[in-house]
Amino acid sequence: MSDTERDGAPPVPVVAAAAVAAVGGPMDVTTALQEVLKTSLIHDGLARGLHEAAKALDKRQAHLCVLANNCDEPAYTKLVEALCAEHGISLLKVDDNKKLGEWSGLCKIDREGKARKVVACSCVVVKDYGRDTTALEVLNEHLKQKH
Repeated sequence: MSDTERDGAPPVPVVAAAAVAAVGGPMDVTTALQEVLKTSLIHDGLARGLHEAAKALDKRQAHLCVLANNCDEPAYTKLVEALCAEHGISLLKVDDNKKLGEWSGLCKIDREGKARKVVACSCVVVKDYGRDTTALEVLNEHLKQKH
């Protein structure tokens, strides 16, 4: 008998974190957005900041645009909203640009897993979702209901 076999016991299934979140209850939109941004960041599918976001929106590479409500420059929000409306790209608004910066990876993570040196980011564009997840399904369902 090898080291990996057990005495007649069935193999223990490995459960993904997304499945655990789905079993624990319905996922809210902010949690789904965090998951989608994290997955997109891993797959190099995020454009962060006005310059990158405007280029991605203008080239129609964007699937989703996330804009912070507390952006202090009205021309900034006006430009992003106009580009999204012109090209038919879904726009989602969040409350805090510091949170958006943290979710999009513009921070350092310390040993305890907490975000340090968070850089504020008022606009993030998702160019590539990476892979299909339950969080993406929840987010897409929310966007369908919104329109």
